[in-house]
Amino acid sequence: MQVIRSLEQHSASPVGLGIRVILVSQSLNSSPLPHRLAGLGGKVEIADDLFVGLEAVIEDPAGYGLCVIDCDAFGGLAAGRRAHELLTDVARRVPVILLSKDCAAQEFPEERGEAVVLRAPTSGISLRVGFEHALRDRLAMRLM
Repeated sequence: MQVIRSLEQHSASPVGLGIRVILVSQSLNSSPLPHRLAGLGGKVEIADDLFVGLEAVIEDPAGYGLCVIDCDAFGGLAAGRRAHELLTDVARRVPVILLSKDCAAQEFPEERGEAVVLRAPTSGISLRVGFEHALRDRLAMRLM
């Protein structure tokens, strides 16, 4: 027996509709990442320098809904984790996703201030799952 659920697709909206996302990456020429983030509803701003991107989030934590860091361009996952440590006070308000080819197992932490870690290059599905997990508090509020 097969059960098929019909979803009301006409009323569905992208996950991060209107959320301001800062993408910190240097390899954007051939990367579909900015377009994928925009496809999830994000308003993507790009910083090609790690410290410029971190500074933008620290100076305006209320202005950003998500920070995505492509760690491989800045020294790998260890460098991304160090950058996340610089955002410890802000990370409780601005979720962080770290992307790296060094990632052996993707991480979806329960703690609010911890970063989601995804293996690079990300597939559309893993990025969507990571995006939804990072924004899970925001999504719970939108359901009402």
